[in-house]
Amino acid sequence: MAHIPDARFGTLAVHAGQTPDPSTGAIMTPIYQTSTYVQEAPDVHQGYDYARVGNPTRTALEGNLAALEGAEHGICFASGVAAIDAILKCLKPGDHIVSTDDLYGGTYRLMTQVYEPWGLDFTFANLSDPADVDAVFTDKTKLLWIETPTNPLLRVFDIAALAERARARGVTVVVDNTFASPYLQQPLALGADLVLHSTTKYLGGHSDVVGGAVLTSDDDWAERLRFLIKSAGAVPGPMDCFLLLRATKTLHLRLERHCDNAEAVASFLKDHPKVGHVRYPGFEDHPGHEVAAKQMRRFGGMVSFTLADDTIDTAVSFMQATRVFALAESLGGVESLVSHPASMTHGSIPADVRRKAGLPDSLIRLSVGVEDVEDILADLSQALDSITIAASPEAEVEAA
Repeated sequence: MAHIPDARFGTLAVHAGQTPDPSTGAIMTPIYQTSTYVQEAPDVHQGYDYARVGNPTRTALEGNLAALEGAEHGICFASGVAAIDAILKCLKPGDHIVSTDDLYGGTYRLMTQVYEPWGLDFTFANLSDPADVDAVFTDKTKLLWIETPTNPLLRVFDIAALAERARARGVTVVVDNTFASPYLQQPLALGADLVLHSTTKYLGGHSDVVGGAVLTSDDDWAERLRFLIKSAGAVPGPMDCFLLLRATKTLHLRLERHCDNAEAVASFLKDHPKVGHVRYPGFEDHPGHEVAAKQMRRFGGMVSFTLADDTIDTAVSFMQATRVFALAESLGGVESLVSHPASMTHGSIPADVRRKAGLPDSLIRLSVGVEDVEDILADLSQALDSITIAASPEAEVEAA
């Protein structure tokens, strides 16, 4: 990238990490579809020796994502879970990790079913009050794992306040920034040490690629994670990296539309008689609204809610009735998606654990896309019209 003084986010999204191809002048970084590289002499090469260790397309993507997060280093992986796995592999038996009790199901599964048997110790707590985290830290705590906004309850945690308390104990702070994306929130600037993304989601944005990334300015962490890429091999392919580079060029444009549409959807649902409780950080009565307004550019493209008839059967009927919203896992794509966390993204979390954390079995999660908002609202309206809300016993008595 040519030096552009004080380049802003949109300019970085388009240009960071990339230069015209030196052999052809191609403005787009090529897909370097190769497994190995010719060397002039043993260990004398042009910066690349084997594709598991490095690939020029991947290098460009890592530079791009690092610039967007304000990081010195970007390390890309084959999936978001592979990125989580690499971080946890840097720990040793007996180490303690503190995380939120409202956590993505895949992260919870990896922590409890893969790494707990290996000797890592996890505590899942409500991080809404930064002062409470002191009570769960121990002298063996190595990581504070923050997800904000959380998936799927959209809780918002004060990154700066939590990071300050972690630093005082020598605890590394990891922030899963997938729901916000670097356009809406930059955790490193708030005191985090590592930022994690499932690049499958908003960074990719088109539901056509799976990937993950860790961004950091900590040289030691970067070296350890790159060692794991080389040694464990969870690398993204060059085509995946190319697609992600193509996608980040429009990240800021897409996020603005996602946020506009989600704001309209949340307001529509809040006023609808068949809807129960709507979770959206943009509402002033949301418990994390003030923190979100402080640490986020806007409030994101995700909305979660329950129906007034708070039953699983009614929720499923609603989800099957949508037309613009596709019933599918994942989020952050240009298309609108509806999902049922209790049986889909969070199905691996035991029901009693989910409910204790405040995740009802009937919760509906919306990833609001970039379609015309009038069509999105019309779809929600017809889906709500299609369901029957059971009368309460009190209403039946009054009617009699």
